[in-house]
Amino acid sequence: MTIKTRAIKFAQTVNAPLTQVYRAFTNATMLRRWLCDAAQADTRKDGRVYAWWSTGYYAAGEFTTLMPEKKIAFTWHGRGEPAATRVQVTLAAKGDRTTIALTHSGLGAGKTWDAAAKPIARGWQVGLENLQHLLETGQDLRLVRRPMLGINAAPLTPEKIAELGAPIKEGICLDGVVEGKGAQAAGLQKNDVIVGLAGKRVSNFPSLLTPLRERRAGDKVQVVFYRGAEKKKVTMELSARDFPTVPATCAELVTALEKMYAAADAELVACFDGVSEIEADHAPAPNEWNAKQVLAHLIIVERENHFWVADLIEDSERLSDNLANPTTVPARVDAIAQTFQTAPALLEELQRNEIETVKMIAALPPEVSARKDTMWQLGYNLLQIAAHTRSHFEQIRAAVASARK
Repeated sequence: MTIKTRAIKFAQTVNAPLTQVYRAFTNATMLRRWLCDAAQADTRKDGRVYAWWSTGYYAAGEFTTLMPEKKIAFTWHGRGEPAATRVQVTLAAKGDRTTIALTHSGLGAGKTWDAAAKPIARGWQVGLENLQHLLETGQDLRLVRRPMLGINAAPLTPEKIAELGAPIKEGICLDGVVEGKGAQAAGLQKNDVIVGLAGKRVSNFPSLLTPLRERRAGDKVQVVFYRGAEKKKVTMELSARDFPTVPATCAELVTALEKMYAAADAELVACFDGVSEIEADHAPAPNEWNAKQVLAHLIIVERENHFWVADLIEDSERLSDNLANPTTVPARVDAIAQTFQTAPALLEELQRNEIETVKMIAALPPEVSARKDTMWQLGYNLLQIAAHTRSHFEQIRAAVASARK
């Protein structure tokens, strides 16, 4: 008996060398940047390949062909699909460009396969478009096109839930809203807990991103949230993202970071002008940070940046698939605040870590500047640090004002 199968074919031309395109299909870090949200890739024949999306879909298989800069083939068995299929990627140089021919074969007939084939085709179409944009400009279209709510999240611990009095176990607790963005315009505020967005349940950060994937800035969505024990609904207009001008080289990024840190630190130091140690130790309320703990948090953010840069360069980026935030772990924040004790010592430690960030970028090898995707991600992430620092200024002032009352 002969079982009929079908194949879906795609073609894409990318203004990038063969080496970079081959790497995009065989390197886990690169797969995460253009195709999926988490990946593993063991680049040897019969080595595993795995891709996962925050929508809940995943596919696993193994490499069957690895011909550097020529051909890649691997099996593919996605969640809910009737059987394993095959993916073959053929690369060819065309002047300074690379042509990609991708064939996804072995798809069967019938309603079940029809339902599986449509998202497979859409996934490769969108992915290959993103790959071209990523290698040519450095930008991930999923991020560039994705709108934002304009919120800052805080850990939703059992203690926090008890404090808020909300009848929930999960969701996204707001630490504040971004000025001029959709959340502020819709009336959301600190300590609100978002549990639904655009008709989808929100339990953690990936579940918040899922309904935003197919939407753009200007779209309106319904937000379901708790304010204390009261459940509320509001219509929010999604906001566009603000993107900094990303330097083209590490040397240019170093100069930009030095200026950024100098300006933000001057403002941060001013927040502590005339503040006593007793005032800096005062917490406005249970489970809220005092001014020193805010500084400890900023120090942890900078230290985490060192890990992130190292992982990015070494192609071993870590993925957090939940709302866990290593920069807000209470024991870690308290340990740093207690170690350095005084506000001046904490400020000095923060500046030391900022200097280390700059020195780290300055020490990166020249080939990093030649990789547009890496440079864009470095610049985009690091040049937003000052905005994050400034978002805590009001928190520091409020804690001090509470102490003075």
